[in-house]
This record gives sequence, structure tokens and C-alpha cells, in this order.
Amino acid sequence: MTAIVVVGAQWGDEGKGKVVDLYTESADVVVRYAGGPNAGHTLVVGDEKIIVRLIPSGVLRPLARCVLAQGMVIDPGVLVSEIDALEARGHTTAGRLFVSDRAHLILPFHPLIDALREAAADSNLRIGTTKRGIGPCYEDKAARRGVRAGDLRNLKQLAAAAARSIEAWTPTLRALGGEPPPLDEVIAALEPLAVRIVPLLTDTSALIDAAIHKGERVILEGAQGTLLDLDHGTYPFVTSSSAIAGGACVGAGIGPTRIKRVVGLAKAYCTRVGEGPFPTELHDATGESIRTMGGEFGSVTGRPRRTGWLDLPALRYAARVNGLDGIALTKLDVLTGIADLSVCVAYETPTGQSLDFPIDDLASARPIYKRVHPWTDPIEGARSLRDLPAAARDYIDLIEKEIGVPIDVVSVGPERDATIILRSAFG
Repeated sequence: MTAIVVVGAQWGDEGKGKVVDLYTESADVVVRYAGGPNAGHTLVVGDEKIIVRLIPSGVLRPLARCVLAQGMVIDPGVLVSEIDALEARGHTTAGRLFVSDRAHLILPFHPLIDALREAAADSNLRIGTTKRGIGPCYEDKAARRGVRAGDLRNLKQLAAAAARSIEAWTPTLRALGGEPPPLDEVIAALEPLAVRIVPLLTDTSALIDAAIHKGERVILEGAQGTLLDLDHGTYPFVTSSSAIAGGACVGAGIGPTRIKRVVGLAKAYCTRVGEGPFPTELHDATGESIRTMGGEFGSVTGRPRRTGWLDLPALRYAARVNGLDGIALTKLDVLTGIADLSVCVAYETPTGQSLDFPIDDLASARPIYKRVHPWTDPIEGARSLRDLPAAARDYIDLIEKEIGVPIDVVSVGPERDATIILRSAFG
């Protein structure tokens, strides 16, 4: 098989954009299989910085075909504006961008519901969403009243589907102090977007399966991270879709036997956006330094990310639920010069010390830290392990030993070439 999954192994924002872009150099097809425009992936090529929210990170490789698969929720306006922005910068998507006709559409009232809920929620119940309408759209999907991309082919069918959704959400909107939009306004906004999107629609499950059978190399690109997964994350502070590797099969419409390898993305430290438990979070000057040096601000929202020490029990958990074959370690350079460098190696729980990540008991668990040797020499120019300071190599060795998964890639800067490649993407 020639398909690999690239998945976030923490709370998202692990640098999937750079790694997928790097891997796409040897890939034919790149597939986003879950999430929506709440997942911004940042790409840095030379002096150019590009943020993609819906289109796969491989779009900057002109020979790669890009697929938005059926597990996604797609805001039509965001998709069209993203295509236009890429085209304006010389990155054409013509003939190589494909959208599943089974993907669900984020309608104009979904972000409104999202924002009203966040504003009204008690602080202890607030999720900290991006307010992009992801959750309400997935709710429509689960309630079997969703509007799918294929409905854009027939405006009468589109209107009927949108009307069902608006009717169902009207009591909620009014209870939150909002009003449902008139149906004719919703359809009027979608009509010009349909003209742009309908030519891109196809059965992407069949497209991906055919590519695999032909021996083409396929990358399945995840969104968010393992600890935000709806089933396996820090519930209820999670996203509304499957963010683990298993979700790639459901979201892309292929069988598990088609997957060759799973690569997990992990920062050399941890970050989290929004509410929810974060046991290794730093609330001091070191945390602020990591945020500043790492540019830890949401690529979609601009919100400052919470920062903390690397959590090895959480990474072991991610390795287990994803079946990781390799790890791409990102932002190692950010830790350069951090004097009191530590990692979480275990947890103190009411029943004693544990190497496991106590995902459902984080309120009563205490991280146990190990001090590690810092390094001060800049590492952005390193292109092999021997170019790194001994302490940085020891840090990598510690992660490999503790997790039991080899590190395939070490990123030492945001640029494409600021990378140490230890194993090729497709093994």
C-alpha cells in the first residue's frame, strides 16, 4: 500500500503544515479527511508565508492533487476565498483540487450559533471554540439534517435541505438571543459560490482508492490533534470530529488495509488553544518566552496559545491510540536557551505513580518532571543529528526511548529546508 497518515499527536498546532508540505515532495495525492476551517496550517517557503484552512498543505507542490474528503465540513465562502488567495500568489489549483460531494457545508448561521453559545456559556462549560461553526455543522450531520456539498448542484434541493436545518436551529438561536436568517438570503449567498465549487465535486473515496491501486503515493492529512479527538481526547474539551489516525479511513472513505504507515506530529514542548485541562502548562516567564520564540498564536484566530513542557505520558497515549510508526518532532529550535528545561515523565495519581496519561482524571493528577540538560548554541542550521549540540541529541534520544517510536523528522525552523530527515515519508 502507498497511503500514509499524518496526524497530530498532541492538542493540535504541531506543525502539520510544514511536514505535510515536506512529505508532498514525493507524493501524488494529499487528502484532508476531517475538520474544517478551524484548522489552519502555516507554510513557509522562502520569504513567503501562507496559511491554508481547508485546502491540504500539499497545495504548494504543483504536481500534487489535493482532496477535501467527505469527513470534512466546508465553509463555501472560505473555500472560494482560499482558492482566490492562492491563485493571486501564483499557486494554481486548476485541475488538481477535488471536493467530496458528501462533505457537509457550514452555512451562515452555524458560526452564529457557535459564537452565541460561547458567549452565553458558563466559564466552566465554555469550550473555547474558534467560532467557525464546526460543531453546529457536525451536529446537523449527526442529526441527519445536514446540507452536503452535492446539494449545491441543485438549488431547489439545496433550499429544501437548508430549510430543514434552519427550522431545527430556530429555537436554539432565539433562546441564545439571535434570529434565524431568511432562507432566501442563505441561498442567495450560496448561489455564486455554487458556480465555483460544483465543478470541483466528485466521489473522492473512489478517487483516493483508485490512486492507491495504481501505486500512487497518498498522504492523508489530519486536523487538530489526538487529545482533541471526539472519542479519545480530553472530553468535553474536544473538537467535533475524529482527529486520530483511525478517522482517516472513515473521513477519506478507504479501508484500514490501505494504510501503510502512521506518522505523528509532536512539538518539542506542548501547546493548547481554548479551554480544557493542560497539566504541564507554564504560567511564568518561561511559558511566555516559549510562546514568543515559537510564534504560538493561532493561525486561524490569532489567539495566544497556552504553552507548557513536553508531556511524555500524553505522547505515549497518542502513540497507542494512533498506532504510530514514526514521529516528526517540530520546533526543537524554540527550546534553545531555555535554562530550566524539563519534561513530564509520569503522573502522581491518588493510587500512586503512573507512566500512563490519566486522561479522565487530570484534575486529580500531578505531573512528575525530569530536568534535562539545556543547550544554548543555535540549531537552525542543523541538517543532520551530528550538527546538533549533545544536549539536543539527548533530548531526542529521551523521547524515542520513552515513547518507543522512532523519530523520522526533526524540524529546527519554520522553513522547508530547516529540517533533519532521518527516514523518508513512505518508509
